[in-house]
Amino acid sequence: MVEIDKSLFGNEFLEMAFDHCIKCSTCKYSYKEFEPCCPSGEKFLFESYWASGRIRTIIGLINGDLEWTEDVLNPIFACTTCGACMDSCNAPHADYIVDMIEALRELAVKHIGPAKNQQFLVSRCEESCNPYGEPNSDNQELKKIYNLSDKAEWVYFIGCTSNYRQQKIRDSTLKFLKKANIDFTLIDEHCCTSPMIRTGQLSIVKDYMNYNAKQIVNTEAKKIITSCAGCYRTLKKDLSRFIGEQEFEIYHIAELIKELLDKKKIKFKSEYNKTVTYHDPCHLGRHMGIYELPREIYKKIPGLNLVEMKRNRNFAWCCGAGGGVKIGFPEWSIEISHERLKEAKEINANVISSTCPFCKTNLNDANINFGFNFEILDLTEIIDQIEIEFLE
Repeated sequence: MVEIDKSLFGNEFLEMAFDHCIKCSTCKYSYKEFEPCCPSGEKFLFESYWASGRIRTIIGLINGDLEWTEDVLNPIFACTTCGACMDSCNAPHADYIVDMIEALRELAVKHIGPAKNQQFLVSRCEESCNPYGEPNSDNQELKKIYNLSDKAEWVYFIGCTSNYRQQKIRDSTLKFLKKANIDFTLIDEHCCTSPMIRTGQLSIVKDYMNYNAKQIVNTEAKKIITSCAGCYRTLKKDLSRFIGEQEFEIYHIAELIKELLDKKKIKFKSEYNKTVTYHDPCHLGRHMGIYELPREIYKKIPGLNLVEMKRNRNFAWCCGAGGGVKIGFPEWSIEISHERLKEAKEINANVISSTCPFCKTNLNDANINFGFNFEILDLTEIIDQIEIEFLE
């Protein structure tokens, strides 16, 4: 049994996991499907780029058998943390593999720093509260446009990508919430810190989370809704880990739409006559276990023909944007998305839809870069294009 830095690998079950990886290679392929599932391993083809190799790297670095040099950076950081390895692994440590990789990255940041360009995620946040380095929006203008009060039952946590890159997702969500008579407001957001957590750069995480929590408390809201899979995962799973349990209920917008449909408070009236395939975001799917709920919404839209890509649900191929790969390895990130577009083309889809602004960004970048002709739309954008009857 290796000596483990308990400040990073403190969970006893997590410690036990180091002795249970036998390099059986199930992390390399979708379980029982035998389809490639790991973008990193498939790209670089060395054992150190698959989950089993990263676990061995952890052991070697902690034991002192490996040195902290620039040579270990790429194997550590060239991973989208999509979680496909967790789903395929059949060992006792399966559910902890991404946690282990993120902890390894924290160690790497302390010893030699993050991968190339990933440090900008923190420096930009320190300057403008978002990883894009855009002038911070306190959302006051949006509150005026949508006539939102300072106090409400819900807070719509927009997220950096929707607020600074994919505003159509933000705006379609805002319009839906208003039409559905949801009592909500907005706050002056700092980044949810998902990009920093995924890349092991934790210096600002607690401060930002505490700031956001305080802003939400000031609204007296008890429910938080977001249209970003990354924000959803971070708010629902990571927030309590860093700043303790909060009294907020966390919803993805898809969960609210499904609830309103189930309670017959909304009804889709017009048709959307296109063939749509749904891309499962890793943070909503493998990280949080939400697969069928978005599909049930698409199936209720009149005229919409939902078709499935070869790899779907827990076997879905990652879009390539997560885990710091989009900023750290931008060209490879687009290559990963290219694989997804080829699958969509095989089933003659017109529209690739998802429930994550980061997925939309990377899928669209690949769509343009490789000359495909898909519409890349978020679920909320499709909802915004159809007539909805809102019932009491």
